[in-house]
Amino acid sequence: MQRIRTMNFMWKLLVVVLLSAAMVGCDVDSRSTDDTRGEGNKSDKPRIALIMKSLANEFFSTMAKGARRHQQQHAGDYELIVNGMKDERDLTQQVNLVEQMVARGVDAIVIAPANSETLVPVLKRAQDAGVVVVNIDNKLDDAVQQDVGIDIPFVGPDNRAGARMVGEHLAKRLSEGDSVAILEGIKTSFNGQQRRQGFEDAMKAAGAQIVDSQSAQWETNIANRIASAMISEHGNLKAILAANDNMALGALSAVKSAGKAGEVLIVGFDNISAVQDAIREGEMLATADQHADQLAVFGIEYALQILKGNKPEDKETPVDLITAEDSDQ
Repeated sequence: MQRIRTMNFMWKLLVVVLLSAAMVGCDVDSRSTDDTRGEGNKSDKPRIALIMKSLANEFFSTMAKGARRHQQQHAGDYELIVNGMKDERDLTQQVNLVEQMVARGVDAIVIAPANSETLVPVLKRAQDAGVVVVNIDNKLDDAVQQDVGIDIPFVGPDNRAGARMVGEHLAKRLSEGDSVAILEGIKTSFNGQQRRQGFEDAMKAAGAQIVDSQSAQWETNIANRIASAMISEHGNLKAILAANDNMALGALSAVKSAGKAGEVLIVGFDNISAVQDAIREGEMLATADQHADQLAVFGIEYALQILKGNKPEDKETPVDLITAEDSDQ
């Protein structure tokens, strides 16, 4: 009988452990660095929460690594909590992450919002709770901010100028009247809108004809499917301009499957490692580097300045053209 009771207890203990693990698993991409302050461990250092999109996207995992490295180098200045979503399109999860960080009493939130409009109300609640909020990567919608009565500072690149720069490099390989297509990001994301417009600026200036433009929602598989349809529908397609590198890789796969490698040129945006290799090997023409490893750092440093009572100037971060010549260096 005693053995049965012991076994029952062990089974119950195992269930508790598994349930606890499952709860952690629900937030597996919400990771923390130097978040050591608890009830018995008070700290005078400010806590900053970095909230990004999907850490499955190399761009954001690189951003997280850069932020962690900066915190380790400035461990005496602040503590860092790093959060990421499982799915870049899961707006509810990102809203929940903001609410969780406010409940944990962070001093500042540095956020790359998955949506330029949907995140504004919860960020206003964060500000109302006394949390400093800094917007990076994807700019929050100005009109929505004005409607709710807030003005969150943006630290990030000029996405339109960056995309136009990539498009202008592509234009050197095109002739007037050539057919091109665009793979857009999420339509309600400001950076996606700006990149599409930058591509359009360059193509119109070059006299190229944009025959198709669709959202592939930043995703490789969706981009592969849409790009395959574009290639099939437009037999004389000369180029695909993708608003991020994940979508560019999807387009590259579609081009190869259609037997048109070298015939349909591809450009992207973000400079992830797989695209660096593709550019080096001549499979892609160009991308834009907005320096993911530094982007969150710029936002964190901005937040620290506000927490010290300073009013820093708005900061436009760099974005550079990456071509085969750059990849060989």
